[in-house]
Amino acid sequence: MKAPPAHLHREEGRLAGARSLGIGVPRSEWLEIPVVAFLVTHPAVGHVLIDTGFHPSVAVEPRQAFGRFGGLMFKDVRMEADQAVAAQLRALGIAAADVGVVVMTHLHSDHASGISEFPDSTFVVSAKEWEAAGRGGAASGYFRRQFDHAFDWRTLDFDGRDSDSFATFGRGFDLFGDGSVHLVSTPGHTLGHLSVVLRLGDREALVAGDAIYTMRSLRQSHLPHRMADEHLYRRSLREIQLYARGAPDALIVPGHDMEQWRKLEEVYE
Repeated sequence: MKAPPAHLHREEGRLAGARSLGIGVPRSEWLEIPVVAFLVTHPAVGHVLIDTGFHPSVAVEPRQAFGRFGGLMFKDVRMEADQAVAAQLRALGIAAADVGVVVMTHLHSDHASGISEFPDSTFVVSAKEWEAAGRGGAASGYFRRQFDHAFDWRTLDFDGRDSDSFATFGRGFDLFGDGSVHLVSTPGHTLGHLSVVLRLGDREALVAGDAIYTMRSLRQSHLPHRMADEHLYRRSLREIQLYARGAPDALIVPGHDMEQWRKLEEVYE
């Protein structure tokens, strides 16, 4: 999809808010951004998803998927039906029912609208994100009908006694108890946002979600225009920056950086 540059990287001045919405910004200057999800194959657990991307209906008519207000927000989506996550999985010989666990970085629509495609999966989300999504509406990026299903939902309390620190992150969970997948609390973009650290064969990968939109955010501490809590965002950004500094070989994947996305390999072992 496309977004105004000031949406990803905040501008200052009295017109900053308007420019973040694209008002007065020529379409030729809008940035192309990826809407992403990730398949993780765990040797013991099997197939795990990180986020679900857009629902297949978005390829037909975004307004049908999101309603009138959401249709305006997502009117610049470019998507083919076979790009939906479930369709991509089928092309790999993986049925939606084969996905045992879906980890949600957060419940904004561009990450969560495909949830209904995985009714047999166990969904993992932070408790604070579940609460924020339940209170929020379309103006906050949440569309209740996309996630409010009677599925198997598990919420993580990063403030609870079972939470532990991991690397530079103050709060985290070892999801499967074997050190292979750590969920770390990175609030700010939303109040309950989390990121995922994966142990690969020779290094780690940090799927940052929207804790950082772009590598520019990581390198220059450039904030987005809109955050649920700027203080929490800055704290999470600092934890990610310290992680990157301490693990220079780690693969870091921001949420919406097309340049970085195109550099990624198809598969990491």
